[in-house]
Amino acid sequence: MSLFADITHEGARSLIGPYLGLLGASATAVGIISGLGEFIGYGLRLLTGYLSDKTRRYWLFTFLGYGMDLFAVPLLALAGRWEIAAMLIIMERTGKAIRKPSKDTLMSYAARNVGSGKGFAIAEVLDQIGAVSGPVILSLILLFKSGDKLANYRFAFAILLIPALITLILLLISRLNFPQPEKFEVKEETINFEGISKSYWLYLVAISLIAAGFADFPLLAFHFQRIDIFSPTMIPFMYAIAMGVDAVSALIFGLFYDKVGVTSLIIASSLSIFFSPFSFLSNSSLVVILGVILWGIGMGAQESILKSVVADIVTPEKRGTAYGFFNAIFGFFWFIGSAIMGVLYDHTIVSLVIFSMIVESAAVFTLFLLKSKLGNAVN
Repeated sequence: MSLFADITHEGARSLIGPYLGLLGASATAVGIISGLGEFIGYGLRLLTGYLSDKTRRYWLFTFLGYGMDLFAVPLLALAGRWEIAAMLIIMERTGKAIRKPSKDTLMSYAARNVGSGKGFAIAEVLDQIGAVSGPVILSLILLFKSGDKLANYRFAFAILLIPALITLILLLISRLNFPQPEKFEVKEETINFEGISKSYWLYLVAISLIAAGFADFPLLAFHFQRIDIFSPTMIPFMYAIAMGVDAVSALIFGLFYDKVGVTSLIIASSLSIFFSPFSFLSNSSLVVILGVILWGIGMGAQESILKSVVADIVTPEKRGTAYGFFNAIFGFFWFIGSAIMGVLYDHTIVSLVIFSMIVESAAVFTLFLLKSKLGNAVN
């Protein structure tokens, strides 16, 4: 199910930046749209996470969310203005906000059986198989289609209706086979954070900085198209490379987390600091590809380790709320950072890189402080 969903979502995401540019959007608009979409997609989870815990209707929220976000993607083929495309992008993120806390909660029940880091890492690998396949499929479509570039992009978005429908069919099959996945939960003692609440808030500060300094891929793709470093067919392929790195790094750092805790996040975040200078300042395709790889490492750590910490420290009956709150904070700072970087890009690209590196470095420093305060609590 996640595989086909990510073919839809990530296939579209690889083209959104250039598509908005072709429809007339500026870099500032791309940055704000991407950031606002992520903010809504994360911030709304605070409410949907609470409601899912309150009602215990995890499957219902999952169905509603998937129905909304999966159909918003192929509708991009009908957008005649960048403002309409922006509304559909925000609609897709809203759908993800509705279903994500419930889906993560359902997944967390099973993940506790094998170790939270390993469980979410495996889930992320399966997601990224789809995330690699989607951009590659669209790259091939654009490669073999000639004519108007905008028309080709619209055809590519329309094709994504096929994996969207397959996802919904598989979701229904999953619901019929596993109506009560909470029965997978293994009752274990959770880490006691009583008396170290300052450390928890320090953790929120760290992930907020990670979010604020991490550029969304549509802005990278917008830049690649503007400087003409890759052909239009290669930009989705670059995203596929990033998603492949995402999958591998999620598995590696997820397994590493189960052994050393926060140290795994420190290492991944330290590596991803350098994605911005390599991606935005170089005219060498090889250097830019290295930047995309470092970006993928950062994404992999975010998708596996950050969720693993929540699963380890929150009781099952409050986990939907916890994921909602956590994601709201993360999404808010992603929005702020994306908007700032979009404005900085239109001013000078160097200022964007400086901002990103300073904020990401501050995140790593905060994680070191967190590690020293937690001691052996999560290690």
